[in-house]
Amino acid sequence: MNHKKKTTLRTKEQALSARKWYLLDAAGKTLGRFAAEVAKILRGKHKVDYTPHVDSGDGVIVINADKIRVTGSKETRKIYRSYTGYIGGLREVPYEVMKKRKPTFIIEHAVGGMMPQSRLAKQQLRKLRVFAGAEHNLKAQTPIETNI
Repeated sequence: MNHKKKTTLRTKEQALSARKWYLLDAAGKTLGRFAAEVAKILRGKHKVDYTPHVDSGDGVIVINADKIRVTGSKETRKIYRSYTGYIGGLREVPYEVMKKRKPTFIIEHAVGGMMPQSRLAKQQLRKLRVFAGAEHNLKAQTPIETNI
């Protein structure tokens, strides 16, 4: 007798109806480890019915982005590069300056780098909301406070 269990894949509608929002506090957390956990939730890999081709992930609200930590000498050596498209248009912003200027970008950039480069991942990244302070404006989503 064959007692194999059939794998059930989620449909788009089922995934949408089961979507939740999680509230994560970045204060004192290490950037890479924290971003990996956020990416896992966005993709839906924390669920038992993960389906690779369906956006079955949950939404993530990150607060206290300005209190994220990096290890070692990355505080002084890490650089964010962007290219304007013009000749000589390579812009380099050190981590310390970026943390003062736009602390939300640090987490968004790290999580984006941990997602696959696909249209589905771009869609999943839209469910990421990052706030520099402890306040957020997404009370209507009734986020579940989670500690990583």
